[in-house]
Amino acid sequence: MPSSNRRTFLGAGVALGLGSLAGFNGLQTYTTSSTPSTGESGDRESLDAWLATANDPQTQQVLDLRYDDPPTVYLGMSNTKSFSPPAIKIAPDTTVTWEWIGNNTEYNVAAIDETFDSGQPVSEEGETFEYTFEAEGTHRYVSEPHADAGMKGVVVVETAPSSGYPTVDEWLAGTNGYDGTIADRMDADLVEVATGAEGAEGHFAFDPQAVKVSAGTTVRWSWTGRGGGHNVVFEDADFGDEAIHVEPGVHFEETFTETGIFRYSCHPHRAIGQRGAVIVE
Repeated sequence: MPSSNRRTFLGAGVALGLGSLAGFNGLQTYTTSSTPSTGESGDRESLDAWLATANDPQTQQVLDLRYDDPPTVYLGMSNTKSFSPPAIKIAPDTTVTWEWIGNNTEYNVAAIDETFDSGQPVSEEGETFEYTFEAEGTHRYVSEPHADAGMKGVVVVETAPSSGYPTVDEWLAGTNGYDGTIADRMDADLVEVATGAEGAEGHFAFDPQAVKVSAGTTVRWSWTGRGGGHNVVFEDADFGDEAIHVEPGVHFEETFTETGIFRYSCHPHRAIGQRGAVIVE
């Protein structure tokens, strides 16, 4: 629990209490993009380089926490000169809390673009600092005493996609540029989804990512022959094809007789964003 010695920086001018830690089930690999920047924030290339030099064993990964509780970032976990997690994505008007964990080492939190600053470095365990991010932007930050040693982090602030189907939005957020678009194929008896379409800096996507069909429609997954081996495995149903296919052609199809939302992925490339959804109405 945070100590009573709390320093709070109110980015929005209002103190916001945080009652829970961010869940880590939102882990997604996020290919950094040219998010609108605030102050001295980089484009994709500079952000990739920034994350590559941060002290974290899984560099260039951003936790998409837009659908989770307000997040907490820990300083000095296991007495390391690092932020944990070092890179997060949040929605506007979210408050981020930084909490000091390591003992006997002084840390602070200072944005490169001077948007937020916790003040002089301190070493007291349980110390906390908060900032509310109101607008979209990408904010790189450091612990000043250890910046050269790789104690770096980033907060990406971006509005979450909204399609009217929250389950789909959360499943696809941060994957292959998903922006809330649902392909409407309600009038089609047969719908084809490309498997191994261009995405995730290769051919690791389904196209369309999300499709809406009528009950009784057959959806056919057609392999492009690119991106290595793919399969189609459903999260919400017992059907699917766990066999991994490399050669082009149709390797799986399903006729959807019941209404609902059916999420699926290519298991070999699930973590890098090869996910899809079928909405049956």
